[in-house]
Amino acid sequence: MPEQKVIHSNKPQINISYPSAGRMWLVCACAFLCALQSGLTDGGKSLIVSLTALLTAVLIELLVTWRKHAGAKIRDGSAAATAMIISMLLPNQIHPVYVFFGTAFAIIVVKYTFGGLGSNWLNPALGGWLFIRFSWPDAFSNALVEPPSISELVMASDISPLDSPITEFFNNSVFSIAGVQLPSGYIDLLFRNSSGLITDRGLFALLIGTVIITAIGINRGWVPLVFLAVYGFLIRFAGDLSGTYWNGDILYGVFSGGTIAAAFILAAEPASGAKVKPGIFFTVVLGAVLSWFFRYKCMEYFGCFIALALVNCITPVIRVVEEKIFFPRRNYSGADKTARVQETLP
Repeated sequence: MPEQKVIHSNKPQINISYPSAGRMWLVCACAFLCALQSGLTDGGKSLIVSLTALLTAVLIELLVTWRKHAGAKIRDGSAAATAMIISMLLPNQIHPVYVFFGTAFAIIVVKYTFGGLGSNWLNPALGGWLFIRFSWPDAFSNALVEPPSISELVMASDISPLDSPITEFFNNSVFSIAGVQLPSGYIDLLFRNSSGLITDRGLFALLIGTVIITAIGINRGWVPLVFLAVYGFLIRFAGDLSGTYWNGDILYGVFSGGTIAAAFILAAEPASGAKVKPGIFFTVVLGAVLSWFFRYKCMEYFGCFIALALVNCITPVIRVVEEKIFFPRRNYSGADKTARVQETLP
């Protein structure tokens, strides 16, 4: 993986100075796989959502940057990645008009308020999702309903024919080595047919995509691991806050509520996070704790998205603290604020 150079400036977030086009287009491919799996079981509605977001983002990007090498701006993949991530976070049956306005808000307001990629004050995809979520809450009415737990599905005999043979295969081959057994119902979480967010409906394809982008090293691989470890621990320890401890269903919590997309794509996004490892670690842990709090305490099924958006908003404050601690001799006043100073970080 090429060495990352952080550009210090008066912008609210960080900039990655090496070319990011490859990273952006790989994220697009990952999101497309997710939308494709979801679209196979909803008559292509998920693909319509993704296509609407993509065309809107490209059009808006061209209009905003038409005097500033618009072609190069499109080729860097940032607009396409924002569009595809937004579409992942939306219900598969949402009206395309909502998708258009949410994507336009993400590009115009969130991305370009402070000048474009790397200087955005919030992850543009999260900004677009929040805009739609709170502007048209009825559009999420079906997607925001907590699905039945695994135990409830088993009791209702609502397990698909696909689940049992695959579960039995893994129990006899993989899990038997460790002396554990995977209960029925969890395979169905990877292949959902009910209405919901595309990221949950296309979870199996999303997992494949996240393995690829993590293996290639286009994000910090330890970030999603820390996020899932903290989030999973809190689920296991406190569960649904019913008073019964060490009884929470970690696998169900990780395989639902958009957690995989939050951990591997949103939390690991370097352009809207802290710039040094201690700050990154702090924001990831904070994001995981807030994700658990919003989902299990506030009963917001996709609370991880709200949690990470909140962490994004306080990242500039964390950056100031980082500069005071790790770069105490740097003077960012006067001319230094307008000049970009590059420093290579490990």
